[in-house]
Amino acid sequence: MSQSVYDDHLWIEELNTEDLTEMVVVYYESLDAVRGHDPNTETEDANIKTTLRTKKKESHTADSRFYRLTAVCLGLLCVLLLTATIALWIKLYSLMTSKEQLQTNLTTERDQLQTIYANLTIERDQLQTERDALQKRLSELEKHINKPEWRYFNYSLYYISTGKKSWSESRKDCRQRGADLLIIDSREEQDFIEALRRGQNAWIGLTDTNTANVWKWVDGSAPTTEYWGSGEPNGVNEHCVIISEGSKAGKNWADYHCSNLFAWICEKRIFE
Repeated sequence: MSQSVYDDHLWIEELNTEDLTEMVVVYYESLDAVRGHDPNTETEDANIKTTLRTKKKESHTADSRFYRLTAVCLGLLCVLLLTATIALWIKLYSLMTSKEQLQTNLTTERDQLQTIYANLTIERDQLQTERDALQKRLSELEKHINKPEWRYFNYSLYYISTGKKSWSESRKDCRQRGADLLIIDSREEQDFIEALRRGQNAWIGLTDTNTANVWKWVDGSAPTTEYWGSGEPNGVNEHCVIISEGSKAGKNWADYHCSNLFAWICEKRIFE
């Protein structure tokens, strides 16, 4: 029997307060039915029922407070989670915007650098081409400088022939030498040629074969300075020019028939 009482005690401990209260109420209601309507017993039972109902209400009130507190805590937690989510979303949006702006800036800088690189590559190629041309030109000039018949003056090389030819044949010879008939641009050059030609007549690169009385150098330019002798030019059919012998240094150009035979002077400019 002691074992039965112990088992009943354990079973009662497992029940919560509300279950016990309900069981007691049911018990007394059943007992009410058995006892009948004894006044003393009825009063005592009423007091017990009132006490049990009060405890039941207190139990319900405590449970309601617990549930409300739990709901408030859950609500606060939801608000905190929502606030944190919004803050993280704003931060993420800001980072994405910054990333896109940075990527745009980097793309722009990359394109600019590629353009600069392309331009520098073009300039490098041009400089290499110019360098190669200058080296080739220098090699040719070194060949001419080493020849005794060529004379240097003011970035040009000059050659005066020993034979005589027509104007067109004289120019052909100059071109075969990598030069052209003489072009005189200054009084200093005019004086230098005077010393070079040693008093002999010589063709220079001035002609009006294309348009009468419109004198042009062989490169197509018009004379910037002219050193015509007295009464020159004076020939109707004389379209080519020589530096004549026995004339003043500043007044010794004369026009002749282009078929006449004279010596000639070639000029090779170092920088063209």
